[in-house]
Amino acid sequence: MDPDAVNLGVFSRPELRARGLTDADLRRKVRRGELLVPRRGWYAQPEADPDAVAAAKRYGALSCASALTKHKLWVPPGYESLHVRAGKSATPRRADYCTLPGAPLPVTTITDTIGLSLVCAAGCMKDDDTIATLDSAMHTLDIDVDDLRLMLPQTSPLIEALLLECDPRSMSGTESLTRVRCRRAGFEVEVQPEISEAEHADLRIGRLLIECDSKLYHLSPANYTNDRHRDRRSLTQGRPTLRLTYDDVLYGWEQTLDDITEIVGAFAQ
Repeated sequence: MDPDAVNLGVFSRPELRARGLTDADLRRKVRRGELLVPRRGWYAQPEADPDAVAAAKRYGALSCASALTKHKLWVPPGYESLHVRAGKSATPRRADYCTLPGAPLPVTTITDTIGLSLVCAAGCMKDDDTIATLDSAMHTLDIDVDDLRLMLPQTSPLIEALLLECDPRSMSGTESLTRVRCRRAGFEVEVQPEISEAEHADLRIGRLLIECDSKLYHLSPANYTNDRHRDRRSLTQGRPTLRLTYDDVLYGWEQTLDDITEIVGAFAQ
């Protein structure tokens, strides 16, 4: 078994056999209640992850947003439902399975790899959400677009087009979404523009610096103070800073884009 795989307590018979368990061992553990059988050929520990058990019962594997979350990667809100990629024994033509752009792949473990989950995500998520998820994966794994492409077991014209809009320099999902949406709105956006020798902003449009704040980082007293000092220094250079919250980007984007457009126009005069 892959030592880097997510252990959710659900295993196929071949996986358990690879761990040294015989069929007699499996039958004995089932009789004792040490293993449950969500479906033929698959075994679950009593404390197994409920999502993984549900995926096994549906003759598939956790994939897409569900698997990426299990892999501890950032996923934008709106995809909280269970995402399952169908195996060969799944009921055909079910609309609630995640799909791949090419030929179906077998289900050999209950949780899809990061690469396979990202391929599935491209078919489930909106384009800008997919790009932000791909960016987040690259940032978390410290890889570039070429490395990410090698992780994908399948690709498609859509995925290749989305990869062209990715940028591993993005530090957060909100930053990625802001960059992609502003560029698609016609703005020329610079990523990680330099403020000083040791400091960079998240984004720049014209003279406007954009910072996509997160509660995790920016609400500590030291970081809060440093942010304000940096904003003041930038303003003395004629470069105002617009700070966007998580809600500004995820839930109030239409108004946020209107404000960006108005501010950029005002400072261009």
